[in-house]
Amino acid sequence: MKIKPIHTEKDYKEAIARLEDIFDSNPGTKEGDELELLSILIEKYEDEHFPIEAPDPIEAIKFRMEQLGLENKDLEGIIGSKGRVSEILNKKRKLTLKMIQSIIQNLHVPAEILLQEY
Repeated sequence: MKIKPIHTEKDYKEAIARLEDIFDSNPGTKEGDELELLSILIEKYEDEHFPIEAPDPIEAIKFRMEQLGLENKDLEGIIGSKGRVSEILNKKRKLTLKMIQSIIQNLHVPAEILLQEY
């Protein structure tokens, strides 16, 4: 296949089909190089046409809590009092910079997610 930029949905589908055909190619081979280049082109097209929005900060905290098996009471040492935790998780109060820093340090939720408006 001749490698070319992906401009249309048809180009995209053709590139995906070719990628699937050569997916198990060895690095350093002709098909391995083609696989690497196609991957870059497909990723660029997907980033431009199918952007993924960052999650809501509070939903990200809840998701991380679920991953870690934490309950609301476990956030009391991270965010503040039981009432404060409830207000934050119910979006009745905004996160403060101090809370964000504590969440980053303790729950490892990325700052770029926590700093978004919600």
